[in-house]
Amino acid sequence: MKSRYVLITISLLCTGFILFALYLQLFWMMLPCPLCVLQRYAFIIIGLCALAGLMTGKVRLCAFFAFPVSIAGMGLALYQLWVVAHPGIQCGRDPLEAAVNGLWPAKWLPVLFHSDSLCGDILEPILGLTPPQWGACWFAVFAVVFFILIRRG
Repeated sequence: MKSRYVLITISLLCTGFILFALYLQLFWMMLPCPLCVLQRYAFIIIGLCALAGLMTGKVRLCAFFAFPVSIAGMGLALYQLWVVAHPGIQCGRDPLEAAVNGLWPAKWLPVLFHSDSLCGDILEPILGLTPPQWGACWFAVFAVVFFILIRRG
């Protein structure tokens, strides 16, 4: 399969994930926690890397930058799942919240980047998986795809 189609698909998926996260936030009142917001950053960076690779033709270089972001996003999602599985570690205040909400994008575009929830909140499953489970799966898929694109050149 041509890398062009792969990059288009990845950029469209990342855009769709961000739009769906906003839909969940605005219509289902599933407010994002700091780890959710950090995963949003990761999806946006991955989508931008895919677009950059598509526009410049430097697929390998863009995949090289997107690969560690995919691994980091997967780590964030897995950590969020761990926090949900261990509710006793939170004391009613999320220590990441001040740091995430202090970043300039949270002030510039709060609807997308402002954290309003705890990472240990239990989320409703969507098609059998919770949002962090879906995030972990997609970040893993992206990591594999970018690894293949790096190797293929």
